[in-house]
Amino acid sequence: MDSRVSMDYLTYMLNGICVYTADNTWRAILGGMGAVLADAPGPMVVNFDCLGVTEKISPIELKAILLNAVDNTQIIQRVLGNGVVLPRLQEKIVTLLYKTGGTGAAEIKKALGYSPDAATHTVDTAIYQLRRAYGRDFIINDNGIYRLGKL
Repeated sequence: MDSRVSMDYLTYMLNGICVYTADNTWRAILGGMGAVLADAPGPMVVNFDCLGVTEKISPIELKAILLNAVDNTQIIQRVLGNGVVLPRLQEKIVTLLYKTGGTGAAEIKKALGYSPDAATHTVDTAIYQLRRAYGRDFIINDNGIYRLGKL
């Protein structure tokens, strides 16, 4: 593999993974690998500082650690049962609502990488699809706060 191809791969290796770390060196490394850098830890953000990563680690090992940290399979199984696989956006919404106990639409958009006041119906559509698949009471809106209901 020539060096240009390997550098391109390295640049996109962590594409889409939202990570927080207070260490500026790790921020530069993770950002250079395509991770989205958060300013603070949160329910949809991998707190890199809590992962116990050593100084000497290969990019592939680093990617495996981060992917393992964002694997929400156990939460989805707990909420929906074994064998259920959701599209990524729906998985993120269910996981966020499970971890927070409930949150507003603007916070959901922000956690998913959208501007809180963006004029997008992507989140609304994903919630509609989840309700259609698992029942109207699966995601409840209580005075602007979305939370998981019952199946």
